[in-house]
Amino acid sequence: MARDDPLLAPRPSSENSSVRNAEEEDALLTGEHTRREHRQSRWTFWKEVGLFTWALIATIAVVVLAVVFQHETSRNGDGTKQTWGPGGKPTGKRNLIFMVSDGMGPASLTMTRNYRQYTEGLPVDSTLVLDSHIIGTSRTRSSSSLVTDSAAGATAFSCASKSYNGAISVLPDHTPCGTVLEAASLEGYKTGLVVTTRITDATPACFAAHVNMRQYEDRIAEQEVGEHPLGRVVDLMLGGGRCHFLPNTTEGSCRGDDRDLLGLAKEKGFHYLSDREGFDSLNHGSEAKLPLLGLFAENDIPFEIDRRSQTDVYPSLEEMARTALNTLSQATADSEQGFFLMIEGSRIDHAGHGNDPAAQVHEVLAYDRAFAAVLEFLERDSTPGVLISTSDHETGGLSGARQLHTTYPDYKWLPGVLANASHSSEYANQKLEEYLSKETDQSKRQDFARSLLEKALGIVDATDKEVNSLVDRNSPVYPQYVFADIISRRAQIGWATHGHSAVDVNIYASSTKDAWPLIGNHENTEVGSFLADYLNIDLNSVTERLRASSESSPSEIKNKDYQFTWLGDPLGENVRTEGLDTYHGDFRKRSVETTGSEGCTCGETH
Repeated sequence: MARDDPLLAPRPSSENSSVRNAEEEDALLTGEHTRREHRQSRWTFWKEVGLFTWALIATIAVVVLAVVFQHETSRNGDGTKQTWGPGGKPTGKRNLIFMVSDGMGPASLTMTRNYRQYTEGLPVDSTLVLDSHIIGTSRTRSSSSLVTDSAAGATAFSCASKSYNGAISVLPDHTPCGTVLEAASLEGYKTGLVVTTRITDATPACFAAHVNMRQYEDRIAEQEVGEHPLGRVVDLMLGGGRCHFLPNTTEGSCRGDDRDLLGLAKEKGFHYLSDREGFDSLNHGSEAKLPLLGLFAENDIPFEIDRRSQTDVYPSLEEMARTALNTLSQATADSEQGFFLMIEGSRIDHAGHGNDPAAQVHEVLAYDRAFAAVLEFLERDSTPGVLISTSDHETGGLSGARQLHTTYPDYKWLPGVLANASHSSEYANQKLEEYLSKETDQSKRQDFARSLLEKALGIVDATDKEVNSLVDRNSPVYPQYVFADIISRRAQIGWATHGHSAVDVNIYASSTKDAWPLIGNHENTEVGSFLADYLNIDLNSVTERLRASSESSPSEIKNKDYQFTWLGDPLGENVRTEGLDTYHGDFRKRSVETTGSEGCTCGETH
């Protein structure tokens, strides 16, 4: 019978075909029939059972070991997440420089990078120093809001704990928490604070003081100079805010009492400097003696865009940083411990509050130069160290774009507009206020405003409506905001708020080697945990010492039953310290009231 399929066509297979072939081979070789199928079946079954069991046990063992290893290597003694990379945790003498770019968000870097490329004629791949050192991002919420303020943000860094907006290194239950700077000081490290705002402002205060609300700057000043439960914990302070150290009987004071804190500081051993001449006498730190207090402005040091024309009056952030680094390095040359230094680019935040893009790009550039100066120091200094930099929050809801009309917008923003500005909107506002207080003629007021717009902001096409908004004393919008909006609109820079935003902020480091735990996205408290762990200090023991203190404030305290009177009055019952607020029907657009708005421009309560 003929076959329909080719001779070499594949034959249908069956699950028993290999067994059948094996039996046929056995019969041919031995001449006996076998029961191989039965033996093969039983052996295969038990073999598979054994292999499965072994694989299951091995998998469980690997998972258990991995979980245990991760648990042991990813947590500090206080339970916070921490993982050290290649080389492990640093040992021996070391220095830690922590930089805070107050109010600087990711968009601030983009705007400043674009501005620098434009003004210096640089190629598109020319970046800021900061850009090559980004290692992660930080989540910024506080215990009371998804949008933090600087006080709660800095408390997360200093105490490695969440707290409410307005808290200066106190927890939601109004008890003090030990800070990185205090713990470092108690362990023998030299410590320092360098800022461009008041030295009593929220960020520096959170490292060296404890009060229930950031507005208690008089009390913060007292603690910073040594009227503190732990004694003096800061060896070096450079910045502004002289008014909080002068008695209210003295010109230039903003204290609520007649205490002379400069006198007190000198009694406690501080060498005091008040001007550029005094700063220059330090000879870049080689002639400095600790403890050192330098207060170079009555309030805040001017914006960099304004300060650069007053270099004979105010030192820059970079200059103060270099001097502080050299001073602390020299002071610890023969010590077993290094130093901890906090440097803040404080007024990036104020430029954001004012929605002033020209002021902000110069503040970020100044911060970038200070960052580079610290890197240079670390490269040449013989003591190992690390630089960590991040922001407490973003300010202004900045956007490198703005829709000017109801029609579909052009895709652009124009850095050349910012390049034409020689001063900040804060400076322009001060000059305008001085003139308006003396001149009543409306026509002359308008002419002066137009001239000021051209000279200070480089604006030559101001409309009558814009000019009238500046000189109208009854305008619902604060003039400084009008100045800032005039330049922002022309540059097509957008702002969402005069306050803070909830956006994640960048984390930078001198290298990833010693900052491995901060790679990736983290809670801001993890930054604080890293600072403490890097220095190998115990925040909990400092907290216990603070809570055991019976020191009271010399200021009048209303609530005499409150245990920690030295923290100032506790908050009222209506102030939220934990848990998020809910919607209350507030959606209407409201104008900024002129009355009382002056306090908003310096960032005091934000």
